[in-house]
Amino acid sequence: MVSEGLWSIGELARRAGVSVKTVRYYSDRGLLPEAGRSSGGHRRYGAGALDRLRLIRSLRGLDLPVPEVERVLEHDEALEEVVSGQLRELGSQLAALRWREASLRLLQDCPPGERAERLRLIGAVSVPPDTAALARFWRRILPVRLPARVVSTVLDSVVPRLPEEPSPGQVLDFARLHALVSDPRVYLPGSRPAPPLPDGEYRPAVLYEGLAEAYALASAEPAAGGAPQEGGALDCFVAAYAHACGTVDSPGFRRGLLPLLARSDGPVITRYWKLATGLFAPGEPVLGALHHRLSVALHVQVEAGAG
Repeated sequence: MVSEGLWSIGELARRAGVSVKTVRYYSDRGLLPEAGRSSGGHRRYGAGALDRLRLIRSLRGLDLPVPEVERVLEHDEALEEVVSGQLRELGSQLAALRWREASLRLLQDCPPGERAERLRLIGAVSVPPDTAALARFWRRILPVRLPARVVSTVLDSVVPRLPEEPSPGQVLDFARLHALVSDPRVYLPGSRPAPPLPDGEYRPAVLYEGLAEAYALASAEPAAGGAPQEGGALDCFVAAYAHACGTVDSPGFRRGLLPLLARSDGPVITRYWKLATGLFAPGEPVLGALHHRLSVALHVQVEAGAG
């Protein structure tokens, strides 16, 4: 320590366990103010500089960028915001690493003859992936007259939240699902999924709101024999279609509904739900499965009545 009670840059560096170059860098950035200069023009630092330098090292040790360190040093309340931002970024990085690991295992474990195709599929997906393409797919096939709140509810139900720790099989399912919804041929005439009811002959908002209620009831009912109990969910399911068409539920309406359900449940939607089901969290209701259960239950009921 020099006579005037200040430390030289070398003394500060030694006490902090860093290089002189590091101290000079933080000083030049304005993070480590000097207490003065010697008669020869050399930097001098007070005892408080050691605590500040240790704080800087702690923040940098957490991999905070220097501009973020500057924010924390200038505003104490900025630490919580900076930490939250770093946690979000780290979460995204971890998600990307987990997805990459599962993708590599998918390639490692598959037969050599399938690797090129799988590599093509997973190479078309960003890392970490997002579900924007799935949402666009549903927005393009949903009726244009649906209110925004109904669209939002539908998207929440049909677009899976991707698993935080995907298995190789889930990576493959999502890659295939992404390829399905990104294929422009899906939207060509004759290929686009059919609407649930003839366009212009029903009120879409009424239908989708009623279906949401039916699916909620079906998810709460035991799936004995793969079909929900007659009554609540099934009646609500049929009523949604009847109300949307401005008519009432009847045996005749139920018979006429079967071909409409078969038409809307075409190969694209069937493929979508086959691939998407494994991406939903365990125990989370899968709208496609619920719709299938209710459709099967209706078919069984109509056939029993016809017999």
